[in-house]
Amino acid sequence: MPIDPKNIVIVGNSSDDPFAIDLAFSMGQAEDIADLISMKIFANTEFCPRFISDEDDFDCIGKRLTGKTVVIVSTSSLVVSRQNLAMRNLLISRAAKENGAEHVMLLEPDLYYSAQDRGPSRDLGRTVTERDAKDLKKFDGQPFTAKLYAQMLKLAGVDSVMTVHNHSYSVQKMFTDVFDGLFYNLIPYELYCDYIKNSNLVNYGPQGEGLALCAPDAGARDFVKEMYNRLNLPKAKFILLDKERFDERRVQIKLHDQSESTFEEIDGHDIVLFDDMVRTGSTVVKSCEFLKQIHPGKTVFAVSHFYASEEGREKMASKAIDEILTLNTLPTVLNRDVQGRLRRKMVVLKIERWLASNLCKVLGVPINREDGLYQIDMSSTNPRFIRKIYSNEQLGELHQK
Repeated sequence: MPIDPKNIVIVGNSSDDPFAIDLAFSMGQAEDIADLISMKIFANTEFCPRFISDEDDFDCIGKRLTGKTVVIVSTSSLVVSRQNLAMRNLLISRAAKENGAEHVMLLEPDLYYSAQDRGPSRDLGRTVTERDAKDLKKFDGQPFTAKLYAQMLKLAGVDSVMTVHNHSYSVQKMFTDVFDGLFYNLIPYELYCDYIKNSNLVNYGPQGEGLALCAPDAGARDFVKEMYNRLNLPKAKFILLDKERFDERRVQIKLHDQSESTFEEIDGHDIVLFDDMVRTGSTVVKSCEFLKQIHPGKTVFAVSHFYASEEGREKMASKAIDEILTLNTLPTVLNRDVQGRLRRKMVVLKIERWLASNLCKVLGVPINREDGLYQIDMSSTNPRFIRKIYSNEQLGELHQK
């Protein structure tokens, strides 16, 4: 049954979270988050959220949110740990439910604890292939934290979870089970397609001549192949790499035996390498260095979750990567100090509008989308964006300039 937009309450797990505020605005919420919920912290440092009500109203005690759908927007922070934010999510959801909320959704663009997606036995985490002793040993002695987080959210009152481009098959299956199918893993195909087609990030002809999409490993193959199909550029190329990982930082790259294109076929092409996340940067730098052997026009790294560690920033400053395209699922990436030396070759797509559109679809409310799926935050002054209506021939000419 469709939800009345007036019955949707959007809050963050901090009252001044710009990402949550932008999402609420995109959903048409007129009230400021800080006027809806108070983030109290007692003198002993304990957190106690409070949904704000009329202090003189004694007729609606504990019923302030009756019939409401509460959406908790949770993003990472430079000043508050993920453990702290996770606990805040639990307390806010419990406060919502104990004050009458009909449905509580957690919207966490980068789902916490997804790297801790298995345990030390075969019944702790489902994988695409059977787990061997080496895989089990990786998790020896530690908990299946992602499952614990999901169960705690459910216990606290969360009814559904929405995230963006979660990389873990195990996490996806487990969250789907815990939340009875109400787990929404949004894949940003249309964001990347829209930007590639409406910018001169890469140069190609009207049907994709001169463009190649690259999957860095077999795990990314389905995602990048779907990107290729949605771009609908029949003369673009698709290549698949293979990697052998020796440890967290040492990898060896080669062309996969099942790659649809050879090195010879993509010589001189602009190449966009896609991945869901980057932490240390070892794999992407090695992959782009490998691709530079064929003298591409440009190598672009497109990644959904950008963990801007100091080590990663240093590695990705490599000349093997010409440009980086990412999303603000971790809003700290918008900070110029966090970007560091990468700021001159980085573009961030701010996805609050796109998320609001998907949230409306899931909740069954009218979509109030402005023109475009996103806003653009550019670190350089390069006037790259060319969103206009052109013929295919004109677009081809623009991309080749």
